[in-house]
Amino acid sequence: MACMRTPRSTTSPATGGDVFALIRAGLATTRTEIGNLTGLSRTAVAARVSSLQASGLVVEREEGVSTGGRPPVKLSFHVQAGVVLSAAIGRSRTQLAICDLAGDVIVAEDVEQEIGTSPAELMPVIARRLIALREGLGETAGRTVGIGISLPGTVDTERGCSLNSPMMSGWDGVPLQPFLADVTDAPVFVDNDANVMVLAERRGERRDFADMLLIKASTGLGAGLVSGGVLQRGALGAAGEIGHTKTAAAQGVVCRCGDVGCIEAVAGGWALVRNLQEQGREVTHIRDVITLALAGDAEARRMIRESGRQIGEVLSGAINLLNPEVVIVGGDMAQAYDTFVAGLRETLYGNAIAVATQQLQILPWTHGELSGVVGSATMALDHVLSVRAVDQLLARQK
Repeated sequence: MACMRTPRSTTSPATGGDVFALIRAGLATTRTEIGNLTGLSRTAVAARVSSLQASGLVVEREEGVSTGGRPPVKLSFHVQAGVVLSAAIGRSRTQLAICDLAGDVIVAEDVEQEIGTSPAELMPVIARRLIALREGLGETAGRTVGIGISLPGTVDTERGCSLNSPMMSGWDGVPLQPFLADVTDAPVFVDNDANVMVLAERRGERRDFADMLLIKASTGLGAGLVSGGVLQRGALGAAGEIGHTKTAAAQGVVCRCGDVGCIEAVAGGWALVRNLQEQGREVTHIRDVITLALAGDAEARRMIRESGRQIGEVLSGAINLLNPEVVIVGGDMAQAYDTFVAGLRETLYGNAIAVATQQLQILPWTHGELSGVVGSATMALDHVLSVRAVDQLLARQK
């Protein structure tokens, strides 16, 4: 979220978008505070606030503490001014949601699909369900400002499509926006699943973590990275693709990507399912393994802990390289957090340098199974409510 924490030192005056960023972040709630932070005159502040009110993004109410006269008017972000549509697409399940402008879920539903379902088959279903969810809210929900979509694997954020996803056959290079043309004319944004999950974590109480690493341990493995308060995608969007890092523990083991020796081939959820199936156990998804572990199954618990231990070995190098403040554990295995993290801590702290782990925190994800849709909504909102986007909106009002 873009915001200013000190008065501007540039020669250009603060715009309406700059003022909105302050209000959205909760850094300014009165016209006086806006003036102090931006250096704008009272007249200029009034003009910008008036434009933001006309757009519906800002509302005011008398909530301030009176010092003898009329209570000061408080300005706040009008999160009910519109909605954002969200879709977290997975290999066998897609989660859909309608969120308010703060990224909070209003309504959500799941869509189950066959593994290997193509975009041409799944995206029309997603479009129909999003329309139904949106219509179910009625006119009081306000306008649709955008759609956020997350996918497993590397994503081309410019084209809005999968770039390289071994687990989503047939999706690479297929732009998703055309499938949603009948849903809304609002912009569509697409990113990697772990990337949007780490964005979801930087809300509320965790927004002050400027250096955060999220590990998604589910059917596959991935990571989302925020450094210096900025999401890091890498040169081609492949930052965080740790699932296919080579490790001695997987030597000679074939991965579903077609290569040999990937950490995912021994520690990913699909590998745990494979191992239990080879023992004659009736499991089809990592969620089945988690259910067994939570019921006290010794072998399922051992496998989940070992998965954490193996992932910790790979992750320790990232801790040395990036020195994050916090590691967030998300994905299906986070439901067995204590068991998984017991293994993760063992090797992560054992292999990373002491100074990098001295103040490191390891925490569970905040939003649980809604993390993907909350993150996808957050990603879209960071675009459509950016300083530049709000300035363009205000310019169109004139």
